[in-house]
Amino acid sequence: MGKTTGFLEYERQETASRPPEERVRDWEPFHIPLRPGARREQGARCMDCGVPYCQSGIQWEGSTFGCPLHNLVPEWNDMIWAGNPAHALSRLLKTNNFPEFTGRVCPAPCERACICGIYGDAVTIRENELSVIEDAFAAKAVRRRRPPQWSGKSVCVVGSGPAGLAAADQLNHRGHSVTVIEREARPGGLLTYGIPNMKLPKAVVKRRVDLMCDEGVSFVTGVDAADPAVAARLLREYDAVILCCGAERPRPLGVNTEGITSGIYYGTEFLKAAVERQHFGLEPRVPTAQGRDVVIVGTGDTAGDCLAAALRQGCRSVVQLVRRPMEDYLHGGRLPLDYAHEEALAVLGSDPRRFGTRVRELTEEGGALTGVATTEGETLPCSMLIAATGFAGCGGAVCEAFGVEYGQTVSTAAGSFATNVERVFAAGDMRRGQSLVVWAIAEGRAAAAEVDAYLNGYTNLVGSVPEETGRGV
Repeated sequence: MGKTTGFLEYERQETASRPPEERVRDWEPFHIPLRPGARREQGARCMDCGVPYCQSGIQWEGSTFGCPLHNLVPEWNDMIWAGNPAHALSRLLKTNNFPEFTGRVCPAPCERACICGIYGDAVTIRENELSVIEDAFAAKAVRRRRPPQWSGKSVCVVGSGPAGLAAADQLNHRGHSVTVIEREARPGGLLTYGIPNMKLPKAVVKRRVDLMCDEGVSFVTGVDAADPAVAARLLREYDAVILCCGAERPRPLGVNTEGITSGIYYGTEFLKAAVERQHFGLEPRVPTAQGRDVVIVGTGDTAGDCLAAALRQGCRSVVQLVRRPMEDYLHGGRLPLDYAHEEALAVLGSDPRRFGTRVRELTEEGGALTGVATTEGETLPCSMLIAATGFAGCGGAVCEAFGVEYGQTVSTAAGSFATNVERVFAAGDMRRGQSLVVWAIAEGRAAAAEVDAYLNGYTNLVGSVPEETGRGV
């Protein structure tokens, strides 16, 4: 611990943001990095606890506390304070393949477990993490690491989201020939298509994919493993297959939509269309929110991202329906605002959330959605309804193509990532169920360790199986 009294001397200081009324006009990142001296002080606030709960990674009553990757938080915080960026980077990459992703989109369960936060403010762990990796990229300290020799074994990873990328990265560094196949036109999965650019720039995802390619991983896009012929070919050509296709089956809206042919979209398809249109120059089927009255159903990150995207597209109005009462969201007697709600206040002049409210029925005219009647007795004008209601489980087409047993999730052996089909494994949300990006990376790393042991008879990869195992229910 370099600064024994740092947590007493320095107050928590978060990165500043561009004003919401300014940033809502573009899709660029809006956080402004701290000056180096201020960042060192934030590293000095780490208490180097005897038992660092920040890296424990446990689940309690449905919430995650501590880092599922077991990041060595006190060690690289100490190195930030000591001004030793090389050692900080080394300790960070010991446990996290992609800190440039988690440092941007993780809800920081590590900070909820920070001892410093019991009587004051937690350490800015997530922002410290992001500064370490971004400073390293800027200084060209992140260099390719090719394996010294190849094992002669081949692995196919199906899906290029965070779990698939983590598994591929780990196995490639062990010397296996790894191919990642992706049904979309670009790799990255949720990271590319499900998170807006202002939160996770697509250039950051591409930078990592390019580095993995330079290190030996092959990416093949536009290939759908749900095709039985494709699945059969992969089983013939590879020594192991890891399915990392996510929890892609959306949870139903729970309201009668009969007769409505346009105006209802799921949150992920709305965000994907926004990315395709804004960054890849495509014209997707899902329209923009420009000039529309928008109603978003749900809460959480996806709902917030949909709100921010709708504002940037120029919606006429937007309302967010939240099922639970406001009391459930109060923190210290106050209602926290995330970045999207700050923007809505700046643009529309009011908080768009309606708490304790659900959709009772929908109205339409000629098949087009026109309104949403709520359980509060109000009918909201609505020409675009976005259901950000989460996911009901994994898609079945890929599982059926490989002959893998599944229910809500892929069925795996207890404490394992192996499916009922020899040489086929599963990881990430497909096996675990809808979860955080950091859990997906942890699953990918753990699955890679099991596959490496399967191929070699042993492994030196570290990857403990997360608490939740594949249920297949």
